[in-house]
Amino acid sequence: MPHFLPITLDEVKRLGWEQVDVVLVTGDAYIDHPSFGTAVIGRTLEAAGFRVAIIPQPNWRDDLRDFRKFGRPRLFFGVTSGAMDSMVNHYTAARRLRHDDAYTPGGQAGFRPDRATYVYTRILKQLYPDVPVIMAGIEASMRRLAHYDYWDDRLFPSILIDTPADLLNYGMGERTTLKIARLLDAGHPIEDLYGLPQVAYCRSNRSNPSNRSTLNTLNSQIIELHSYEECQRSKRAEAENYQIIERESNKIEAATLIQQHGNRYVVVNPPEPPMTTEEIDASFDLPYMRLPHPKYKKRGTIPAFEMIRWSVCTHRGCFGGCSFCTISAHQGKQIASRSEESILREVELITADPDFHGVLTDLGGPSANMWRMKGRNPELCRKCVRYSCSMPSLCPNLDSDHRPMIALLRKVASHPKVKHLYVGSGIRCDLFTEDNGGWQYFRQVVVSHTSGRLKVAPEHTSPHVLSMMRKPSFDLFRTTKSRFDEICREAGLRYQLIPYFISSHPGCRLEDMADLALTMKQMGYRLEQIQDFTPTPMTLATEMYYTGIDPTTMKPLHVATSPADKADQRRLFFFYQPDQRPAIEASLLTHHLDRYIPLLFGDQQPSKTAKRRPSPAKNYPMPPRRRK
Repeated sequence: MPHFLPITLDEVKRLGWEQVDVVLVTGDAYIDHPSFGTAVIGRTLEAAGFRVAIIPQPNWRDDLRDFRKFGRPRLFFGVTSGAMDSMVNHYTAARRLRHDDAYTPGGQAGFRPDRATYVYTRILKQLYPDVPVIMAGIEASMRRLAHYDYWDDRLFPSILIDTPADLLNYGMGERTTLKIARLLDAGHPIEDLYGLPQVAYCRSNRSNPSNRSTLNTLNSQIIELHSYEECQRSKRAEAENYQIIERESNKIEAATLIQQHGNRYVVVNPPEPPMTTEEIDASFDLPYMRLPHPKYKKRGTIPAFEMIRWSVCTHRGCFGGCSFCTISAHQGKQIASRSEESILREVELITADPDFHGVLTDLGGPSANMWRMKGRNPELCRKCVRYSCSMPSLCPNLDSDHRPMIALLRKVASHPKVKHLYVGSGIRCDLFTEDNGGWQYFRQVVVSHTSGRLKVAPEHTSPHVLSMMRKPSFDLFRTTKSRFDEICREAGLRYQLIPYFISSHPGCRLEDMADLALTMKQMGYRLEQIQDFTPTPMTLATEMYYTGIDPTTMKPLHVATSPADKADQRRLFFFYQPDQRPAIEASLLTHHLDRYIPLLFGDQQPSKTAKRRPSPAKNYPMPPRRRK
């Protein structure tokens, strides 16, 4: 009989359970759908015969009754902040508090704490000190080693140091979570889990960490990073660490990483091999209800669910290597693709829903057009240390054939209940060549799978900023727009190509933003899809922001870190708005970029309200932090 995983004690009693095997605690509302990690892990454990209950968005400010309601689980507690880092969920790039939460019914904010994984883990260990607590999810995964925290503006130790968790399961966790449950079920102590791939844990320094006999690790190389204390003293040491961390996280056969924190060592085992098609199919084919738990009906819709409800995910992972993105560090660089049969089965499930009205909103993944892409020679991939298969040029070993995707789009679109199929995921135009069917795929998407506005992400116009971003030349966007316009003319369509851009990325100066604004004016754009760079743990761009060093070259670079500098850069996106002109002119005058004023505004003199500002101070006070 189809059912939701229980989130109340009454549901557990109706199932006839005397004790739960695993309790999952999450900062999100419970949505039983393969796009949400808690549901995926819960269903994976259930399919293996374990009794799983979920505590979604527990109240951490009262007598902690939510954490107690299922009592002591037989095996372990699993903890996640949810589908997002809780600090990204709560705060804007300007560190202002957000007033909504897409993962909560009604979009209401305030149902999870700052640093949710930290808070939940401490509470559970306080209540049940002898029950194993396993951390997972994006917040724990990206904080598994020392990392820069933008919201406190300082270097944090590993999350394993700041919490009493017994183990950290990083990345996409189905395989490892199942191994953890089976070992604990067989009576193994927590120390026996230290030999699993894709976990991180702490050890005391009584053992020499470079001695393999003292580590319960896999048969891998062991690399000791600069200690947390060294990185606190030296930003160069932190940059050198990141160079190693990124390289190893992108490898199929990675090393074990060790980092000393005072009298303890954090050990990060290498990841699991990429999931096979059969394994990822099995995960997506689990008996999800594909809905939020009925308990939320009176509280309103959940925005994150509404966004993905009528979409189909084709794959996991991304080999793009963008410097500001966490996808490869969490999901992996290798693409794990579903079979066509599994995808079509999901389409059948969606179209059978009585609420479905004929529109599929997306067929894609982290990037729309990486499905089934992989190395032609797997052995070369095993030795590869490139951060990207597409930058600075397409890897000759990459099978980037787009024709299977074209066929898939046509099959899904031909379903009798599908009136419209759109591609909402970001399209990687740097994968297009004349020989691999890329431009044919682009034509197929423009003509048949676009609602009128197709979004692409050139991110910037400046060559040296794009180099820092690990993005292709802006010439690619010009080529893409030319092709787009040609396709629209031939098909008689009046569609728009909408570019995404980022301001204040490390390496970006005010002059670069002025050039971007000028380029947009010349191309006739008034930008809408923009964002200010937000440093998030374990990305190359965040390391650049914190250290002022490019870890790939160890050379210094310009970084806009003050709120005033970031605001000046962002404001240039809106050069066409009259009310922004005085402030834009003032910042251009202050930075001796007067030459842009007539180019942007069409007259020779600054407006009468524009004044050169005093030179900015070297140190800026941090905005006040939110009270917890």
